[in-house]
Amino acid sequence: MQTQAGTTENLKDGDKCMVVKGTHTGKSGTVRDIHISKTGHITITVEQDNAVRFKTLGRNVVISPR
Repeated sequence: MQTQAGTTENLKDGDKCMVVKGTHTGKSGTVRDIHISKTGHITITVEQDNAVRFKTLGRNVVISPR
């Protein structure tokens, strides 16, 4: 899957991102805690500017340009 800054495999801790699919659509924040599940899916924690955190799949986000 392509994102604005490349593929979701290029996600790094500290990247700014915007959620475009799923439960948290429209929210944005900083990527934290990147994990790969046993089934191979990338899961991340996104920390918003107001310190609220939520988990989502890596394929649901696009990386914001720096």
